[in-house]
Amino acid sequence: MIKNRQELLFLYDVTDANPNGDPLDENKPRIDEETGINIVTDVRLKRTIRDYLYNYKGFDGSEDKDIFVRETQAKKGGIKDGKARAKDFNESKDEVLEKAIDIRLFGGVIPLDKDSIKFTGPVQFNMGRSLNKVSLKHIKGTGAFASKEGKSQKSFREEYILPYSFIGFHGIVNENAAKDTMLTDEDIELLDEAMWNGTKNLITRSKIGHMPRLMLRVIYNEGQNFFIGDLQNKLALDFDMPEDKIRTVRDFSMEISELLDALISHRDKIERVIYIADENLKLVYKGEDIDLKEIVDVRFYKKSY
Repeated sequence: MIKNRQELLFLYDVTDANPNGDPLDENKPRIDEETGINIVTDVRLKRTIRDYLYNYKGFDGSEDKDIFVRETQAKKGGIKDGKARAKDFNESKDEVLEKAIDIRLFGGVIPLDKDSIKFTGPVQFNMGRSLNKVSLKHIKGTGAFASKEGKSQKSFREEYILPYSFIGFHGIVNENAAKDTMLTDEDIELLDEAMWNGTKNLITRSKIGHMPRLMLRVIYNEGQNFFIGDLQNKLALDFDMPEDKIRTVRDFSMEISELLDALISHRDKIERVIYIADENLKLVYKGEDIDLKEIVDVRFYKKSY
């Protein structure tokens, strides 16, 4: 069982794609109009994680492993509602927690015939926000079929994409809530993998162009209800071109001095830091290029997938 408070930082970029469309606004990428910053909901990231666990790690309803929040077909046709989904687990709280890793991670409401059971998720993410200002691009094209049967003119399609967005998510693993959902260390290891590889495997037409760049998981000493907070706001991009002209991770470096100084200043509260870093992301500390494994004040452990 999880016994330590943990803090997550996950960074990825998107090239010529729509990271998270708003269905109430022509499915355009979500942008803060005042700042030009791209916004991605935590629901989008959780879906990425769920999809990876379902498609690649066997959480597909077989061998006592499942994803609770997913579309399943009802016998009478259509998609099951929450109550019908709960019946797949015999309306049993224990069975849901034993099988459904997404409930152990993110919590949820299990609707029953007479009542509902609510689990507060130990793992919570804020809204993701890009570290760069983005530009919106409107693309039009022709479809493969006629606009109407018997017509020679093809139909038109249009979509909105971002040429480039470098997105940061911040999250917390609450060891107190983990007691209620029976969240384990193994679950968190799978979360790491699903964030990284799940993002890399967003290869549908609208999502291809996603690449994970950096993941940090700060594990604090047991028994301390402490975390630094706002890790994503302790980063800054450094570039030598107009910000909205950035098109690749090689167009900038990332200043991490404030982040590392925060970790070092609280090193007595930190057990270790797990990280994955893409070699194309240039990290700078105090004006010098740096590899995280060079940090000796805090115990950094590198992972790879």
